[in-house]
Amino acid sequence: MRFPVRAITLDLDDTVWPFAPIGERVERVLDDWLRTHSPATAERYPVDAMRALRERVWRHNPQLAHDLSTLRRMTLEIALKDSGADMALLEPAYEAFYAARNEVEHYPDSLDALARISARVPIAALSNGNADLARVGIAEHFVFQLGAREHGKAKPSACIFHAACDRLGCAHGEVLHVGDHIEADVAGAHRAGLRTCWINREGRRWTNRQLRPDLEFDTLTGLADWLDTHDIRAPRADTPATRA
Repeated sequence: MRFPVRAITLDLDDTVWPFAPIGERVERVLDDWLRTHSPATAERYPVDAMRALRERVWRHNPQLAHDLSTLRRMTLEIALKDSGADMALLEPAYEAFYAARNEVEHYPDSLDALARISARVPIAALSNGNADLARVGIAEHFVFQLGAREHGKAKPSACIFHAACDRLGCAHGEVLHVGDHIEADVAGAHRAGLRTCWINREGRRWTNRQLRPDLEFDTLTGLADWLDTHDIRAPRADTPATRA
């Protein structure tokens, strides 16, 4: 399939790196931190209880679904208050969590593919998560990062895709959105008028009967290869169309 691509918007969690190891590390690091700095909190909220509290806070605050950082702070605030801890520990506890959250283990293909892709077209990070590209150490490959918290709405809302296109200075159909999630990434971007690329690392079956991704690869290397072998330049607005 051939179509112009002037820019790419790219999901992060489970596209550039797997999230499951991060989630496990965050729970372990935060628990260790609390056992050192607030033992009463760690005793009242060991890992399983802290996870249940977090899920309850998420469930009771759907209006904040786009703001994972605030939801995490709310969870920590409740845990500290319930255990009679010094509330001055809230921000240091959050920082312990956030440092661990940004310790990522990239997929083996990601860094080389990002370098190749960013050499061809501008890439903007477009994520519902709260990773920080500067902390992760890959900001050099991106022209900007737009998160759901910053924008105020999460994928699959069309407005976050459109906001990214506006910042890129591109028409919606000239931007290729790349991600792993069938609904949040592919279906959301499709409904917003973007081109779509599904990164299907686990060999999943496509389940949406109403649409298909424009492209599908099992690694970001597949996308880099596709960009290298296709003329992705959009025709100039002042160039007459070729007639048959």
